[in-house]
Amino acid sequence: MGTKTVDEAGAETGTEAKSDEAKVDTTKVEETTEATEAVTDAAAAADESEEAAGDEVDGLREDTQEGPSGVGQGAGAVVSAGLGLVSLTGSWVATVAAARETLVGQLGTSSSASVALATQVKEVYGDAWATTALIGGLFALAALIVGVVVLARPAFGAPGKPQPAWIKSVAWGGVALGVIGLLLAVAKYTDIILGLPSTS
Repeated sequence: MGTKTVDEAGAETGTEAKSDEAKVDTTKVEETTEATEAVTDAAAAADESEEAAGDEVDGLREDTQEGPSGVGQGAGAVVSAGLGLVSLTGSWVATVAAARETLVGQLGTSSSASVALATQVKEVYGDAWATTALIGGLFALAALIVGVVVLARPAFGAPGKPQPAWIKSVAWGGVALGVIGLLLAVAKYTDIILGLPSTS
């Protein structure tokens, strides 16, 4: 009554073995699924890090490409301001040219004693001053041209990229100094200001 036959015991043992195999298969499937998810997550993280690195490289490339144009414009602005300052304060070129003109005037007037005093003053001093004004005007004109080119550069080179404020400021300073230097040079060259003294 309470005894089991060999067939029944064998059937129960077979059922238990099948359920153990099913449990083992389910565990293997779960482990495989977890491993697949881990590999997928690692691949996604690697893709994200590659994209971030690519974005950084692209940003560095853009900065590198923008750098030379900004440096060139900045240098041009500084050159413009420097030329404008030289046009107002004078340069060694103007000093040498004026001294040479003075020497030429002295040599020209010393050869003949009958030269009028007004001519002597003009030859010795007036021509030297005019030469100084001319060279100062050339420096002023160069400052004006370089400043205008720097200010106009973004419109022709890269219209979408704004020009840094300091470059605009320095370039405008160079243009202003160039205009002032050019006006003073023309006024001196034509004897509107600081003309030759009267000899009469």
